[in-house]
Amino acid sequence: MGAALRRVVAGGALAAVPGAVAAQGFDAAVDQVFEHATGWFVALIFAPLPGTDFPWIVMWLVVAAAVFTAYLGLVQLRGFTHALRLVRGDYSSGEDAGEVSHFQALATALSGTVGLGNIAGVAVAVGIGGPGATFWMILAGFLGMATKFTECTLGVKYRNVLPDGTISGGPMYYMTKGFAERGLPGGRLLAVLFSLCCVGGAIGAGNMFQANQAHAQIAVVSGGLMDGQGWATGAFLALVVFAVIVGGIRSIARVTSRLVPLMAAVYLLGAATVLIANADRVPWAIAQIFEGAFTGLGVAGGMVGALIMGFRRAAFSNEAGLGSAAIAHSAVRTKEPVSEGTVALLEPFIDTVVICTITALVIIVSGVLVFDAQAGVYVLDGGQIATADGVQGVALTSAAFASVVGWFPYVLAIAVVLFAVSTMITWAYYGLKAWTFLFGEGRRTELTFKLIYCGFVVIGAAAQLGAVIDFSDAMIFSMAVFNIIALYALMPIVRAEAQSYFSRLKRGEIRAVGRVGEIPE
Repeated sequence: MGAALRRVVAGGALAAVPGAVAAQGFDAAVDQVFEHATGWFVALIFAPLPGTDFPWIVMWLVVAAAVFTAYLGLVQLRGFTHALRLVRGDYSSGEDAGEVSHFQALATALSGTVGLGNIAGVAVAVGIGGPGATFWMILAGFLGMATKFTECTLGVKYRNVLPDGTISGGPMYYMTKGFAERGLPGGRLLAVLFSLCCVGGAIGAGNMFQANQAHAQIAVVSGGLMDGQGWATGAFLALVVFAVIVGGIRSIARVTSRLVPLMAAVYLLGAATVLIANADRVPWAIAQIFEGAFTGLGVAGGMVGALIMGFRRAAFSNEAGLGSAAIAHSAVRTKEPVSEGTVALLEPFIDTVVICTITALVIIVSGVLVFDAQAGVYVLDGGQIATADGVQGVALTSAAFASVVGWFPYVLAIAVVLFAVSTMITWAYYGLKAWTFLFGEGRRTELTFKLIYCGFVVIGAAAQLGAVIDFSDAMIFSMAVFNIIALYALMPIVRAEAQSYFSRLKRGEIRAVGRVGEIPE
């Protein structure tokens, strides 16, 4: 998720992206109002634990992930192979209620998480926490797989299937219906608070920030020709986004199911090129990751610094615990809630364990981090690792790729724009479902939100709204506060559903399509 990158990049709004565009007159007024009105809220959400630099909201997410992992008996491992078969369509049936396939639901959710955070955020984590941050990032991603399983299983179980066949689901529905089923109070209040945060976060961090990132990259690639023309970029992006979201989740899924594999393929191909060119350094880089996780390799903060940056990067990247993915996965065609929970556990694996780890390896093997071979430590500069050209954030990742493929920074710029667009499309759907929960279902209600959302695309591309995005970012992570409370309350239901599903699967009562009589593995 790109918006949360601002939490770990020092130097103010859009520091990670060169050439960020500002409309100074508009910025000053809006930023000042928001900073004074909401600064306390932002500080509260991202406040560090006493005596540490570790944000309490990250600890909230990581502890929950560990609890769900233990409570569900390492469902990440038990369900991984079955998840791949589900995505492949082995158990799909066109007769089940829902709007999209398992693969399309996964692609839609991934399009909201895979983004600038995988490119620039990892560079920040490794640049400050050293290679060891990668180990803790992988661990947090692995634990987050259980969180995604929990929230997405509940999302399907308590979704609403409307008369026209469309689906509304997500935390706001399992908060209300699940709490009522268990006789627990406060479900409706949690749902309203969650929905308010989701709408605000979607419009700000999932929309305006992404539009600003896209225009910033376009301005860089254009050689400055597009400086000050954010409104034009915004208008074009708004038309693209509206053309996709006006068709609902089916339209969004069709686009993301093509866009996400393309984005990933282009990025991973470039990464593979760098790793192959530095194949002799890959074993060394892997050793650096494991050694740095427990020694710090001279990094400021040592092992603790590496752990903090790794956990923070993972939490900000894969969104496990925020509840957002449950909204997308709820639209899947299935009658088995656990089947989609199983598919959802692939998200943190792909986003964090695979893509973020590969980014880290590219940075380490490329030599853009200054390493003192004689002393066996990285050279520090102002509390972080010195780099060959003094660059940080997305520029560091770009330099790592350029060390082997000189033209790849241009491809990277295109990838950033595509990541931003995909994030805007997906978060439009998340915000829409929260909006209709608050204000009711209906074409007019939906169209109102879509027009408002696209209007803010233009504003986001044309202005540098630092305080607005800070507030929106805080609202997104506030979703995790309400969502995880609900997950703790409802996790006995998830465990019962999982035990039933996997038992029936083992007995052969749930069979792969076209494989009657065969007991699935």
